[in-house]
Amino acid sequence: MDAIAQTRTELDLDLVVTAYLSDQIPVVAEPQIALAGRSNVGKSTLVNCLAGRKGLAKISATPGKTRSLNFYQARATGYCLVDLPGYGYARCSMAERDKWAKLIEAYLSKTDQLRAVVALVDCRLPPQRLDIELVDWLRARRIPMIMVLTKADKCKQRDREARKKEWRELAQPAFPPILFSGKTGLGREALCRVLAEAAVNPEASPPAP
Repeated sequence: MDAIAQTRTELDLDLVVTAYLSDQIPVVAEPQIALAGRSNVGKSTLVNCLAGRKGLAKISATPGKTRSLNFYQARATGYCLVDLPGYGYARCSMAERDKWAKLIEAYLSKTDQLRAVVALVDCRLPPQRLDIELVDWLRARRIPMIMVLTKADKCKQRDREARKKEWRELAQPAFPPILFSGKTGLGREALCRVLAEAAVNPEASPPAP
């Protein structure tokens, strides 16, 4: 049975590798989908929501604490989620941010199994400069995007739909933008379905760098 047929509203995720340095990045044979977003956008909350259990991804009260690449194996579906360090946290030193950027670049250059990048943006905010830069960077490299608008439970329906339209026109993602809330579970089923589809689509693989 393929990954799409096995799509479920919760993923059987396990943290299998944490890499702080480029030489710690594993060679993973399974398809991979990376998670990218600002330091306080809710990536850890999203991982825990997808897994259906708290504490799998550590949630810190201080943004910018994720300083590693975290590889989560979705065992039932045969692909791997890779949580990238959050960007845009001003209190981190330039040297530290440069180190994270090099770690991410090392990962992207090392894997040939990346199927897509989930770009997480805050549903409450208009498109921010750093988020637009991420979108432009992914489009320039022809890496398929999955746009996820987090914290959607904190927005009115009218504002949610306006933000979806905004990002759909701006980013032109591979899949329609998904409204998501780790608190209510909004969008979890839709995201699981899109992740499964992206993971098994060989045409989603970006060209080699």
